[in-house]
Amino acid sequence: MNISTLKSDSPYFFLAPLAGYTDLPFRSVVKKFGCDMTFSEMTNVNAIAYQNEKTQKMMEKSPLENPYFVQIAANNVENAVKAVEIINELNWIDGIDINLGCPVNKARRSGFGGVLLKDENRDFLKEVVGTIVKTSKKPVSAKMRIGFDKSVVEDRAKLLEDLGIVFLTIHGRTVKQMYKGEADYDEIKKGVNAVKIPVIANGDITDYEKAKYVLEYTGASGVSIGRGAVGKPWIFLEMKQQGNITSEQKKEVILEHFNQMVYWYGEYGVILFRKHAHAYSKGIPKASEFRSKMNEVKDPEVARKLIEEYFNV
Repeated sequence: MNISTLKSDSPYFFLAPLAGYTDLPFRSVVKKFGCDMTFSEMTNVNAIAYQNEKTQKMMEKSPLENPYFVQIAANNVENAVKAVEIINELNWIDGIDINLGCPVNKARRSGFGGVLLKDENRDFLKEVVGTIVKTSKKPVSAKMRIGFDKSVVEDRAKLLEDLGIVFLTIHGRTVKQMYKGEADYDEIKKGVNAVKIPVIANGDITDYEKAKYVLEYTGASGVSIGRGAVGKPWIFLEMKQQGNITSEQKKEVILEHFNQMVYWYGEYGVILFRKHAHAYSKGIPKASEFRSKMNEVKDPEVARKLIEEYFNV
């Protein structure tokens, strides 16, 4: 399986992994409402290799997620092999995505994610990616930033293509930038032009018009949306219908998200949903009152009624 087997024609609309937000219920919702492809939250190969229970849970998918890739971060070749061998036996996982972009300090200190884009780590990047591709019985993709503190996008894109990556997602910032400044679409365009494999553009894509611009400007095969989907999972519905959605559609997505949270997490899903309720009510009258009520309620039926009444059109 590779990107060409996606049911829709390009452009493709992917949900980017985002720790703490793109869990299984959230992915179920975006998949139902227009997202072409989902990925697990980033998982460390060391945790997979030692069969950490929490990590195993993070790799689960919903029946709606097809295709579904597990995103892994590696700083140890031996454990990368062990992790991939475990993933090879998990039939519900369609492929592996290698994280080469995580900018957080914990990842940098541990030697995985975006730090592998440093020039001094190029040989190790080549070794670990090459080993993962060779060991995997499933397609392997990668997500990278344009560089660590300067752009190396063309060199690393070509390297990854040569190693057997089937498609590449490029975020238009350096690792050192974190999320400051703006995504550099000129650099993503360079990455697109440097390789023959499909490239997915990522960074600052918050609505259909921005996605349309990025696709046209960079020549990418699709866009990957992470932070732009937080508080706005209906963004994929906007992409598919090429414009703003109705209030009724928005309410439908919010209720589906709540229902999925309760289905997968039980009553604790009501508590976990609070941060999403805060995001969904942003800019709407009486949001503070609604948030206060949601922060107090634990019963799913009471919470569902609050949501239905507040987002009534």
